Amino acid sequence: MTARPEIRPEILTADIAVAGGGIAGMTATAVFAALGLRTICIEPARPVTAPRAAGADLRSTAFLEPAIALMDEAGLWDRLAPHGTDLRVMRLLDAAGPDGAVREQADFDAAEIGRTRFGVNLPNRLLRRELLAHLEAQPFATLLAGTAVRRLTPRTAGAILHLSDGRQVRAPLVVAADGRDSPLRQAAGISAPRWDYGQQALVFAVAHPRPHDNVSIEVHRDGGPFTLVPLPDRDGTPHSAVVWMERGAEVARLRALDTDAFAQAATERSCGELGPLTLASERAAWPIVSQIAARFDAARLALIAEAAHVVPPIGAQGLNTSLADVACLKELIAATRGDIGAPDLLARYNRARQPETALRVAGIDALNRAAMTGAPTLQAARRAALALLHRTGPLKTAAMRLGLGAHPASTVPKISPPEASGNGHGR
Repeated sequence: MTARPEIRPEILTADIAVAGGGIAGMTATAVFAALGLRTICIEPARPVTAPRAAGADLRSTAFLEPAIALMDEAGLWDRLAPHGTDLRVMRLLDAAGPDGAVREQADFDAAEIGRTRFGVNLPNRLLRRELLAHLEAQPFATLLAGTAVRRLTPRTAGAILHLSDGRQVRAPLVVAADGRDSPLRQAAGISAPRWDYGQQALVFAVAHPRPHDNVSIEVHRDGGPFTLVPLPDRDGTPHSAVVWMERGAEVARLRALDTDAFAQAATERSCGELGPLTLASERAAWPIVSQIAARFDAARLALIAEAAHVVPPIGAQGLNTSLADVACLKELIAATRGDIGAPDLLARYNRARQPETALRVAGIDALNRAAMTGAPTLQAARRAALALLHRTGPLKTAAMRLGLGAHPASTVPKISPPEASGNGHGR
């Protein structure tokens, strides 16, 4: 009897394998490829190539300046910039109370910290399209769409990824960008406590008669913030993306409203800042949770993005924190001449990112809980804190730098006492 020939799996080799082809995973692939490292990105879903109706993808992403710098270094930004809208002012409004009137307003202008903008807002649909086109043109980048990672086998000299189509990818370093339920994180035995708020985020786009003037507006009432983020004009009419965070029961009620009634409710919730709002897209809802992994590293594995951390959509911290992971890992890799997946390099990555990110997650958690509160005494405390933040120069500057991604410890201002400063305001 003739023995059947052994069928060996196809083996692909790379310097870095990225598991997950969302925005963070594709950006990481572009960044590592720009270093001249052969990078394979593995994504279970296939990219959508057919034209999509306007508003089919309701989300937009605000990229803050550090993320823009990272994407520019990777050769990505020139593709994306024409589709973006600058964010020059962040306006916070406190409208707690039965009448919904604005009781406190704080404007944070990028010019106050010597910048022309905080960042740029981009429609996700265009963002994904341009990221795909960029990766297709990069000689060191490969996207394997429609296949999933089944198993990771770490070894002394590298790692083996076993794919759903029978192939293997071998690389010194694996980067997990495979989402909040990350199979790679779970297989590595890394815990990631998660907590929810009983909230959901309603996501949609609106048209409005008043120009947004590149001002992002965040209105705080009980239930959660209502945020208007500037989008490019359409047919000469100003538009904004909206993230409306509310408790689950209220979200269900709002989604059941007809278009006109919903637009009226949104206008009221926005305090009429941009005039009457007109719904310009479908509505979708997303659950709000926080999560932080106990470690961001394991054998031959680095966790980034939602595999490592999840935060509520406040202050554009979600994806920008994810891209800070990529930037940190990139700098560590670029500085080494040895094994880019070595335990000491990954340990340095963990020390640089996990404690700082845990502080950031805790801070955003506190902000969200403060935004949700309906207790009058706590609402009054929230207004007082916003007023203090806005009117105290060092605190205001620190808050803006923290929002752009500065380390929390580095933003603590040293405020001189009144008798030393001469004016009592610390300016």
